[in-house]
Amino acid sequence: MSRELAGALCLVLVIEGLVLFAAPRGWQATMREAANMSPRAAAVRRGRHRHRPGGAAVGALN
Repeated sequence: MSRELAGALCLVLVIEGLVLFAAPRGWQATMREAANMSPRAAAVRRGRHRHRPGGAAVGALN
């Protein structure tokens, strides 16, 4: 079991590395955007926000 888990984790890391190698500018742009984001905006984007009864998010992005 642990050997399969370790193999799967290594495969995920390899695939992530290939994505970063294939599209470095897109990755850099995403990281720049995330670094400039306020903590509240990042929480809304991740889905960790409270909902009002009408369905609108509290602190939604402008």
